[in-house]
Amino acid sequence: MSESRRPIIIIKRPVMAAAHHGGAWKIAFADFMTAMMAFFLVMWLLSTQSPAQLAGIAEQFKMPLKVALSGGQKSSTSTSVIPGGGTDPIHMDGEVKQSDPSPEADDVKRLDELKQRLDDMIEANPVLRQFRPQLLIDITPEGLRIQIVDSGNRPMFDRSSAIVMSYMRTILREIGPVLNEQPNKITLSGHTDATQYTQGDKSYSNWELSADRANASRRELIAGGMQDKKVLRVMGVASSMHLNQEDPFAPINRRISIVVLNKRAQTEIESANAANAGIKR
Repeated sequence: MSESRRPIIIIKRPVMAAAHHGGAWKIAFADFMTAMMAFFLVMWLLSTQSPAQLAGIAEQFKMPLKVALSGGQKSSTSTSVIPGGGTDPIHMDGEVKQSDPSPEADDVKRLDELKQRLDDMIEANPVLRQFRPQLLIDITPEGLRIQIVDSGNRPMFDRSSAIVMSYMRTILREIGPVLNEQPNKITLSGHTDATQYTQGDKSYSNWELSADRANASRRELIAGGMQDKKVLRVMGVASSMHLNQEDPFAPINRRISIVVLNKRAQTEIESANAANAGIKR
């Protein structure tokens, strides 16, 4: 066969066009932007929270999914070896002793209740309410202190004497029965200002006057209904303890101080009295 008579074979290959990717990348990019927006929103919210709120949020992230869904203890209080994985079979809780309220706490509570009782009584009693500026009630390390102080136009006693004025008698006789409501004992002390007697060093002085006024107050409390056995100590301190340090002659320095003793102070005084009674003379 001649050269020119050879058959011509034509092979047709289909042309493959480039595949169309569509908008899939846009969806992925949108998801990424949404996640970033959520991330920055969370960061902004966290920056505005208080430390306590942040601690609570942190605790939520520590909580296992099981506990979050089904409820139960937080991971920080769980006794499980694996948080959220059940109880520890070898864990044992020790015995917990429930401590009784301390005597000191009961004592403080009683004295607080007595203070409130006196305040309420003064407000409810028209006679006592007019003397409210002269009644000072507070809590001290020794107990509940009730101070009845002089005023310039309303002294508690006759001048330079232990004779109780009528309104002072009213105050003491109203307070007396209230002091019986608590088992605590009391002390009374009399105070004067710095005015001295002409011959006080050699005869009757502020020491005797303050002691006599304290004892006169004791008698009025008992006349009002207070039990005599509640009195643990009566003393006069003259002008040695001023209420107004800037003016030793101020009327407020002339006062009677009644202290409803707490248990500690009462025990100390009773121990001192017992020790003195045991001294051979």
